[in-house]
Amino acid sequence: MTPELLGSLVTGLTIFALAVFVGFEIITKIPPTLHTPLMSGSNAISGITIVGAILSAGADHGELAFWLGLVALVMATINVVGGFLVTHRMLAMFRKKK
Repeated sequence: MTPELLGSLVTGLTIFALAVFVGFEIITKIPPTLHTPLMSGSNAISGITIVGAILSAGADHGELAFWLGLVALVMATINVVGGFLVTHRMLAMFRKKK
């Protein structure tokens, strides 16, 4: 492994670890009443992630980029679908009973 590749790998892993830590700290401090509106915003961000994952998986940057893009695509799709299902269920609670 070349020093440049090792350096970029360490940088990427550091950014990922910081993002996980900051995301966890932010999410745990949010009151439950704001959770669903923020999930809708998260769905929009995951939609952007899906576009980036498709571009990454479809570009000819090597096999690792393809597999990472594919994993990102699957995970972002699960997040979007799950978010819409939760939002739909929450909105159904406010409908009048027949």
